[in-house]
Amino acid sequence: MSSLSNSLQLKHGLALCCPHSSSLTRPRYSSSVRFRSFTRNFVVSSSFSNDNREFVIVGGGNAAGYAARTFVEHGVADGRLCIVSKEAYAPYERPALTKGYLFPLDKKPARLPGFHTCVGSGGERQTPEWYKEKGIEMIYEDPVTSIDTEKQTLTTNSGKLLKYGSLIIATGCTASRFPNTIGGNLPGVHYIRDVADADSLISSLEKARKVVIVGGGYIGMEVAAAAVGWKLDTSIIFPENQLLQRLFTPSLAQRYEELYKENGVKFLKGASIKNLEAGSDGRVAAVKLGDGSTVEADAVVIGIGAKPAVSPFEAAGLNTTVGGLQVDGLFRTSIPGIFAVGDVAAFPLKMYDRMARVEHVDHARRSAQHCVKALLTAQTHTYDYLPYFYSRVFEYEGSPRKVWWQFFGDNVGETVEIGNFDPKIATFWIDSGKLKGVLLESGSAEEFKLLPELARNQPSIDKSKLQKASSVEEALEIAKASLLVEQKA
Repeated sequence: MSSLSNSLQLKHGLALCCPHSSSLTRPRYSSSVRFRSFTRNFVVSSSFSNDNREFVIVGGGNAAGYAARTFVEHGVADGRLCIVSKEAYAPYERPALTKGYLFPLDKKPARLPGFHTCVGSGGERQTPEWYKEKGIEMIYEDPVTSIDTEKQTLTTNSGKLLKYGSLIIATGCTASRFPNTIGGNLPGVHYIRDVADADSLISSLEKARKVVIVGGGYIGMEVAAAAVGWKLDTSIIFPENQLLQRLFTPSLAQRYEELYKENGVKFLKGASIKNLEAGSDGRVAAVKLGDGSTVEADAVVIGIGAKPAVSPFEAAGLNTTVGGLQVDGLFRTSIPGIFAVGDVAAFPLKMYDRMARVEHVDHARRSAQHCVKALLTAQTHTYDYLPYFYSRVFEYEGSPRKVWWQFFGDNVGETVEIGNFDPKIATFWIDSGKLKGVLLESGSAEEFKLLPELARNQPSIDKSKLQKASSVEEALEIAKASLLVEQKA
C-alpha cells in the first residue's frame, strides 16, 4: 500500500496488482500465454495418507470456504475433498479481523464461530462440524511446503505426503513486513492476516496507551478506527500525501482525514520510517522517522500491503512473473490439473483487457465458485469480474458516526464529486464521456445496488449536468437516467 511494499503505484484500482516491471504498460491477456487443456489423471495409491482424495485445496481462507460450499452443492465433496490449512480454524470471513473483531471488549466484538464462511454473503455458517458432516477432510496447522507435479503430491510442514487428482491453490497473501534489522519483529509490533495475529493485537490494545499505525490504506484506516473505540492515543504514519492514494481523490481523502482527526487520530503524512525502537523491556517503544524525530508507541501495527503466498509453488514451474500465479479465465494454471483462486491468482480482468491480481473478499468468493463450477461441470464461460471494494468502520456501539463506502469499476479519467459528507458523498470517474467508476459513502441499499450496474455498463454521461447536481441523490438519478437511455438504445 505504500512505498515500503513492492506494489507499483498505479491509479488503476485499489488492490489491482499489476506485474512488477519498470514500465507501467499493462500486459494484454490475449498474448502469448498458453494454457494446456486439463485432463484429470487421478491415481489411487495406498502409500499416501489421502489416497481417496480427488480434490485438494491448499489454503484455509475465504476462497477455500466458498470452494468447499460449491463442491458440496455439486455433490462431490463427501470423501473426495481435502483442505490443507496453516491455520487452526475452519475458513472464515477474513475482513472481520480488521473490523468487528477489533471492537473494544465491551462493544460486542465479532468472534468465531460467528463469522465462519459463508455468512458474509448470506450463506450457511460452515463450522468445523459442517466440514465433518459433509465428509470433507480438514488438515489444520500444517501448511504445504512443496509440490511434486509429476507425482501429483504435496508435502506439508509435518512431513505428510498428500496425493491429489485436482489441486486448487488458495493460499492468499502474507503481510509485507518490516525487516528484523529495523525492529520489524519486536514484541508489540503487529501484522494482521489471521485470527492469531488479531488476538495478539487485541492483547496489546488492552495494555496500550499510544498506538502507531504504519500505512494509510485499508489496514491503516480500519485499525485506526478500532483504536479510537479503545480510547487510545492513535497516530497514522505513511509516505504518501493522502489516505488511500490508489483510490481516493485528494478531496475525498481530505474528508475522511478530517473525520479521523475529529476522533482524535493524528496524521504524519509524507513521512519515512528509519527504524522501530525498543524500550528497556525489549518491547517496541517508539517509531523513529527519517527526519530523526520519534513517535512514542506501546503498540505498532504495520499495514503496508501484502504479497501473494506463492513460495511453495515457485519451483513447480508455475508462472509467477505477474506477481501471483498466472491463470486463464477458468482459473487454470499452465500445469494441467492445477488451479489458483483468490488473492494469489493473477487472472484476465476481462472487461478492462488486462491481467490483474485482486486482493478482496468479493473476488475470493466469486473466483472460488467459478473455478469449481468450471472444474466439475461443462461451464466454459470465462470469469468476468467487476472490481469492487468497500470498507466499514466506526461501527461499534456508541460511535457517533458510522462509515460505510463502496466502490465499483475503474478509477480512471476525470472525477466529479457530489455531496458534503454529511454523511453522503459520491465520486464519479468519467473517461472519454463514459462513466467508468463510482464510489458512494453512506448510501441506501437501493443506491448501493445501482453502483455495479453503472460501472459494468459504463453509460455515456453528461459531465456538466452531473456537476450541477445539488445532492448525491440527484447525481445518482442523473447517472441512472443515462444508464436507462443507453439500455433502450
